[in-house]
Amino acid sequence: MTGAAEDPEPFPVDVHRAAVPREARDFQGDRAGIVTRLVANLIDGGVIIGVVVGGYLGWAGLLFLLNPTGFTWPPFTFARGVIYGGVVAVVYFTASWSTTGRTVGDRIMGLRVVNFRGNRVRYVGAFLRAGFCTMFPIGLLWVVISPTNRSVQDTVLRTSVIYDWVWRA
Repeated sequence: MTGAAEDPEPFPVDVHRAAVPREARDFQGDRAGIVTRLVANLIDGGVIIGVVVGGYLGWAGLLFLLNPTGFTWPPFTFARGVIYGGVVAVVYFTASWSTTGRTVGDRIMGLRVVNFRGNRVRYVGAFLRAGFCTMFPIGLLWVVISPTNRSVQDTVLRTSVIYDWVWRA
């Protein structure tokens, strides 16, 4: 019978490093490249489209419940979709970056948005970055030519998108 004193340490000394996939440990904390960021943004775009479509269907459902015999689908144009999507994107990005530093896409791809000190972006900074990213998404392509893997938004607002696979409460 083995006693508790004889058992090896149940967790490695560096629990955070052990939580990172072995292949990714060398990249932990480095600035993310264009491919990873594009994939994360495509995932986030899917989330935003899902919220807009869900909101539209929810609104239509409410209108149907209020007047089932006279129901007609509420008008929805491309322009309205872009405006609603933009508002949802700014709210979604601001809330995500100012709380955990990551959106759903960032979480899946192991990314985190940080300020110039490597800390969580504050609410105002997250809001400015969210608006900038929503209004000027092409700025992400600056990562390709930037020697520091920073987008136009990152350069102007002094933020960075880093590889960070460790989940922090």
